[in-house]
Amino acid sequence: MNWGTKIIIGMLTFMTFIIVLGVLMFRSHDDALVETNYYEKGLNYDEEYAAKTQVGKDQASPELTISKGNINILFKTIAKGKIRLTRTDSKSSDTTIQFYTPTRKLHIKTTGLPKGRWHLINSWENAEGTKYLRDEEVDLP
Repeated sequence: MNWGTKIIIGMLTFMTFIIVLGVLMFRSHDDALVETNYYEKGLNYDEEYAAKTQVGKDQASPELTISKGNINILFKTIAKGKIRLTRTDSKSSDTTIQFYTPTRKLHIKTTGLPKGRWHLINSWENAEGTKYLRDEEVDLP
């Protein structure tokens, strides 16, 4: 086999590789986006930013403790809102929890959730209606 034949075989192999990748790309229907409604979230970013900065202004950051099978959150005041636990590797295991804390304490069972790194997005408002937002990475044991 001479060098010209090897070049042709190499080019055909590379072209086949590129064609297969192109076909796989067009056949894939699920996007790798974390949020499906990213455009709407972009429009509401000012509200999210204001809620995040309000946590620092009012020193309203809740205390978060994680133990085996539990997430405990202690708010500074009575709070009402929702918590989203998301994973980047599996959208099917994402969960949302609505809550109201008349005792300022929130107890979340994590026994059904897989171990590992989670993104905890906590959005709540106090009794006066001030909105807060805090997101952080947590490791579930």
